[in-house]
Amino acid sequence: MATRLRLQRRGRKNYPFYQIIVADSRAPRDGKYIERIGSYNPNTNPATITLDFERALYWLGTGAEASDTVRNILSREGVLMKKHLMGGVTKGAFTQEEADRKYEEWASNKQNTVDTVKSAEAEKQRAEDKARLDAEKKANQARADELAKKKADAIAEIEAAKAEKAAKVEAAKAAEEAAKAPVVEEAPAVEEAPVEEAPAKEEAPVEEPAKEEKKAE
Repeated sequence: MATRLRLQRRGRKNYPFYQIIVADSRAPRDGKYIERIGSYNPNTNPATITLDFERALYWLGTGAEASDTVRNILSREGVLMKKHLMGGVTKGAFTQEEADRKYEEWASNKQNTVDTVKSAEAEKQRAEDKARLDAEKKANQARADELAKKKADAIAEIEAAKAEKAAKVEAAKAAEEAAKAPVVEEAPAVEEAPVEEAPAKEEAPVEEPAKEEKKAE
């Protein structure tokens, strides 16, 4: 019986995750399987993988073939690397101790890469959260300013209406008081008799002194 390592879909619409299974190569995608050896969730960054390392290595050793996606997962998790090193030990290319040391070095480098990716993702998430928080604060401040402006405008309108009403009341009172006040008739003006001016006295003509006639020589 030919066996195959492949994925079996689970999850809801637009949010799938997968089981890593060992099944008969002739079995339908969602049919029965021989063994479940892990899971794969591509919705996280990096993707979340759980894997039974020894069982995956065992099935590869028995000749099971892996689908392209499962092969990438096994390569990422070091199963293919371990299988390659074990083949080298079997062929006598290097000892088991050397194989273990090489695998440990590979696993350490791989973990550093994963940690770097996770750190970068966490930093990105913190930056996005901060930006979202700042945007929310600005939006809240804008709403608060708008509400304060509306409140101030409403108060100004109320005060203006009160002032207008008070002015109308004062005008009405003034008109009412003016209507109640008695009307005083003015006495007719007395015409004064014209004052006769005394005739001006005629001044006597001033006689000029006769000029002395020149004595005859």
